Amino acid sequence: MTDKYAVFGNPIAQSKSPLIHSEFALQTDQDMSYEAILAPVDQFSSSLTAFFANGGQGANVTAPFKEQAFAMCDELSEMAKLAGAVNTLVNLPNGKIAGDNTDGVGLVNDVERLFGPLKSKRVLLVGAGGAARGCILPILQHNVAQLVICNRTHDKAEQLQRRFNEYGNFFAKPISELSSPFDLVINSTSAGLTGQLIALPDTIVDGTTDTYDMTYSQQTTPFNQWAQAQGARKTADGLGMLVGQAAASFHLWRGVTPDQGPVMRKLRELLAKKAVD
Repeated sequence: MTDKYAVFGNPIAQSKSPLIHSEFALQTDQDMSYEAILAPVDQFSSSLTAFFANGGQGANVTAPFKEQAFAMCDELSEMAKLAGAVNTLVNLPNGKIAGDNTDGVGLVNDVERLFGPLKSKRVLLVGAGGAARGCILPILQHNVAQLVICNRTHDKAEQLQRRFNEYGNFFAKPISELSSPFDLVINSTSAGLTGQLIALPDTIVDGTTDTYDMTYSQQTTPFNQWAQAQGARKTADGLGMLVGQAAASFHLWRGVTPDQGPVMRKLRELLAKKAVD
């Protein structure tokens, strides 16, 4: 019998997850289906429970349900506990639900693929929301020289510093106190896509700086456009992170690791076609 998986979100029509996991399943010869489910904002718990009761083996969770998914889990990975959010659920044989957060793994793998090892780099993380929370521990685990977090509301960044400070050189700084260039600047906010780019000092980026935007689009994102204007060495968007977190989820469910390259190329082609259309 075909194993059932799904992604839950609201909105969900834009999700690339069904395409990604269908490609992974074909590539690795897995007998599984994967659908997108629009859960009412106030009915995530009942929607997920019904899906699992009807044979669902696992699920991904996207906005705005990652914290609710976290609360429903009987077992949590260390990554999920620290993030306070879950994007991958496993329906265990004993009826319990296990939760993990693969966002950070997806980010770090893509960053190192594009820019080389994180070890000994000075990294700036812009934003202190759920996307940032899921990535702090994986970044620190790669022995960066320093991870600095900044946020429009400094209190939120300080809260995360207290939460993660035992794991490495992790500091919250007000945007106004940022000055010298970083080796890597990661934008975890989606503000740029709505035209509300956070105002950062030009001096944090120079010809030695790489930048990574967790969002992605057909064109260069506004954040990366800004970085290029400051002379950044390389810039990249978050499409590889999206595929990478999906590959980590797929491995948790199926025990096999898919090849991300062909799926990334297919998504890039679709984005390019959409830009032309």
